[in-house]
Amino acid sequence: MQYTIQQIADSLGAECQGDTGLTIDRAAEPGDAGLTDLAMAMSPKYADALTGGKARAAVLWEGADWQAMGLQAAIFVKRPRMAMAGITSMLDRGQGIEPGIHPSAVIDPTAEIGADVSIGPLTVVGARARIGAGSVIGAHCTIGIDAVLGEQAWLREMVSIGARAQIGHRFIAQPGARIGGDGFSFVTPEVSGAENARKTMGDQGEAKAQSWLRIHSLGAVEIGDDVEVGSNCTVDNGTIRNTRIGDGSKLDNLVHVGHNTRVGRDCLLCGQTGVSGSVEIGNNVVLGGQTGVVDNIFIGDDVISGGGTKILSNVPAGRVIMGYPGIKMDTHTEIYKAQRRLPRLARDVEALKKAVSKQAPSD
Repeated sequence: MQYTIQQIADSLGAECQGDTGLTIDRAAEPGDAGLTDLAMAMSPKYADALTGGKARAAVLWEGADWQAMGLQAAIFVKRPRMAMAGITSMLDRGQGIEPGIHPSAVIDPTAEIGADVSIGPLTVVGARARIGAGSVIGAHCTIGIDAVLGEQAWLREMVSIGARAQIGHRFIAQPGARIGGDGFSFVTPEVSGAENARKTMGDQGEAKAQSWLRIHSLGAVEIGDDVEVGSNCTVDNGTIRNTRIGDGSKLDNLVHVGHNTRVGRDCLLCGQTGVSGSVEIGNNVVLGGQTGVVDNIFIGDDVISGGGTKILSNVPAGRVIMGYPGIKMDTHTEIYKAQRRLPRLARDVEALKKAVSKQAPSD
């Protein structure tokens, strides 16, 4: 996969200078770039690495003196991370999944496979499942009965899509993602200690030990267009209603979305985030890594939670929160500063106690 500097610049809508006919094979760090590499050097801090390296072409910040760095061509970008999105898309070599359907794949005769679909070895496609045109299904994947995948889906190896899942166009699932497992929903014949503790905030009452009975998941999973889920990410079926993920949302590795939860549009759920059941999450919400969300609450539009936040109650739209329990980030920062002062404060109090105890009794 080769492109000229001019082709790359045109795809980015960016300015380029120098020998724009130079051919590029791959992107590389400035210090590692060779003669046919495009050095990714979009900040002045990379200037020294470029000057001493072998790169002939680079992506640079606006106004950079590319000739002084010994380059033969340069592309200038205003927003580096946006440029990274375009360049990495162009230069992605893929995963080597061969076109067509591998002979070891097991496809039910009632399944509908769109045009130009590639299906890897040992994949299983269930009855009445539908796979949209241009999709790529990796090795060892499972697509359940009556499941629907939109056009241009891309499933990496060992992805499973449960029965009746409804997934939009351009869906991406990284290795090991599980869509449509049953929800974690159990009940005891009589009121349990856990139920009492939740009501009383600590007292189990006189509840006796009991076995847990399974509540089956009759719902499925609905996923909109342009959604991506990371490796070993799990999205549970709904109990009665479907679990939903809105258009454009991205779920990182090891994210869990519980039964009945509804995630809005263009949300980011970062690594190891766990969302309990029946949570309503608005649009454009960002949950930092290891955020935990209790069940049966709502999180408003445009909320951002810092990494490690534990959300135990409703969060109004637009709020930036942090901590355990999650509170306004500026309040959390003040509390954290105060906690750091506690040892010094304790020493000061102890010193004052000693000083007071040594004073002679007053008349």
